[in-house]
Amino acid sequence: MTNPPAIHLAIIQPAGYVHSLGFLDQARYFRHMFRRLGAKVTMAKNRLREDAVNFVFGAHLGFPADWQERNACVFVNLEQLGQGGASVSPDYLALLRRSAVVDYDAANVPAYAADPADVPIVPFGYASYLDKPALPLEERPIDLLFFGSMNPRRQQFIARVEAAGFNVATFDAPVYGPERDEFIGRAKAVLNCHYYESNRFEQARAFHCLSLGTPVISEYTPTTDPAPAFVDAVLWLPEQVEEWFRLHFGTPAFYEEANKRLAAFRTPDAAHDPIDQYADLLAFAGGFQQGFERIRDPGPWRPRAINLGSGKDYKPTWLNIDILDRAEPDLVLDLGRPVALPHAAPTRMGGTVLLEAGTLELIYANNVLEHVPDLPMLMTNALALLKVGGAFSIEVPYEKALTAWQDPTHLRALNENSWLYYTDWFWYLGWFEHRFEVAQSQWLDANVQPCGKENAAFMRVALRKIATTPRERTTARTMRADFGGLDADEQFADDEAHALI
Repeated sequence: MTNPPAIHLAIIQPAGYVHSLGFLDQARYFRHMFRRLGAKVTMAKNRLREDAVNFVFGAHLGFPADWQERNACVFVNLEQLGQGGASVSPDYLALLRRSAVVDYDAANVPAYAADPADVPIVPFGYASYLDKPALPLEERPIDLLFFGSMNPRRQQFIARVEAAGFNVATFDAPVYGPERDEFIGRAKAVLNCHYYESNRFEQARAFHCLSLGTPVISEYTPTTDPAPAFVDAVLWLPEQVEEWFRLHFGTPAFYEEANKRLAAFRTPDAAHDPIDQYADLLAFAGGFQQGFERIRDPGPWRPRAINLGSGKDYKPTWLNIDILDRAEPDLVLDLGRPVALPHAAPTRMGGTVLLEAGTLELIYANNVLEHVPDLPMLMTNALALLKVGGAFSIEVPYEKALTAWQDPTHLRALNENSWLYYTDWFWYLGWFEHRFEVAQSQWLDANVQPCGKENAAFMRVALRKIATTPRERTTARTMRADFGGLDADEQFADDEAHALI
C-alpha cells in the first residue's frame, strides 16, 4: 500500500516470565509480512511506540488500561477462546471487546466481538527467513520432538505414540527461539496434539516447524479445521495412531510423503500466500491510526511515576529512566547530575516527555542508590520532581548482609541511619521548603520477603515528601552558612530611591 503506517510489535513479558518468548515466532512472522508490504517495523519487549501502530502479543498476561491513552494498539489474540478453550481472565476479554483486535482463527471471535466482521483474520504461512539448509530427514538423530505446555490430554497422546515403539523427545525446561529451533532441525518430525477440548489446529506452532523444514505430524478431530495452507502440508493422523506409527513412520514411504508435504508448504501458490490478508490488516492499521490521532492528547507525556531503571525491570505506563542506553529505557537521563526543570526530551519510543517540578506521585528505585556516585544530587532531583505527599520507594542492600558488597559496582552500603540527611538534617543538602520523612521501613530477607533485622539482606524504605515546618525552617536558617534564601528587598529600596529624586 502507499505510505503504510509504521508498525511496532510489542511482546508482553511479566518480569522473569520465560514463556513470553513463545510469541517471538508469531511476531517475527508479522514483521516479515508487513515488511513485504513496505512497512517499517520495529519490535520490543513491554515497550509501546507513540509514533506507530502497536500490535500487542500476550496481552492476556496483563495490560494496563491507561497504556492505550497515548498509544494506538491492536491486540493479537493467539489464545483459543470460547467453549472448550483457554480460561482467560474477564479483564482480557473486556480488553478485547473494547479494542481493535486481529485473530488467527475465526472460531475465537464470538467470545469477544459482537460483530465478527470487525475482527481481521490473518493466518500463518511459509516463513522464508527460516528456510535454511538442513539435514536430510533420514539422518536426523531425534525421531519425534514435542514442545509446548503439557497436560493430561497431551501426556496420554504421547504415551500412545511411544507405545508404538518410538521415543518422543521433550524439553525438561522451557526453551524458545533459535535454541529450540536447533532441536527442531534435528528431529525427523514434530508431534502436534491439541491442548484444549476445542481442538483448534495450532497453526501458530506448525508454520514455524514446516518453514524450518521439519515435518509436522498432528492429530485430527472433527473440529480441528486447519487453514487451507496446512491441509496438504501436515501429516494428519488417523484414529489408529499406534498402527500408523508402527507401519509408516520412519519408512521410505514416510520420508517421501513428508518431503512432498514440506515442499508443498515451502513453495506456496498464490492461493496459500496470506499476503492479501496482511495487506488488508495493514490498511486496517492505517485507518485505526488516523482515528486514534484525532482523539489523542497532542501534548507531551507528563508521567505520574518514574522507575529509576529499565531492562528486565521495565515498568509499563511508567517513565523508565536509565543511564545506560542498552537497557532500552524510555529516556536516558542521569538524575545523579543537575537537571533543570522543566525538562522536555524526546523518548526512545517516538514521543516527547515533560518533567516538571512537583508533579510526580511516585519514584521507584530498586537496587539503584548503592551505585550512584552523587547520591545527594539524585535525592535533590527526586525531591524536586515529587509533589507534596509523593513517595520515593527504595530498595537497597543492607550493609551487614552479604548482598551489600556482592556487586563490584556498589559504591556504598546503607543502613537505617542512611536517610537522616534527607529527613532530619535536610539543610546540609541546601533544602529548605521541603524534606523527606520515613513513611515506611521494612527489612527483607534474601528472597525479598519481610523478616527481622537479624536476617535482613535488603531494606525497603518509603520516603514521603513533606513541607518543612516554621520551626524546621528556623533551624535551617540557623545551621546554614547563609540565612536561607531571604529576599534581597532590592526592588523596595529602588522604588524608595526613585521617590526621593
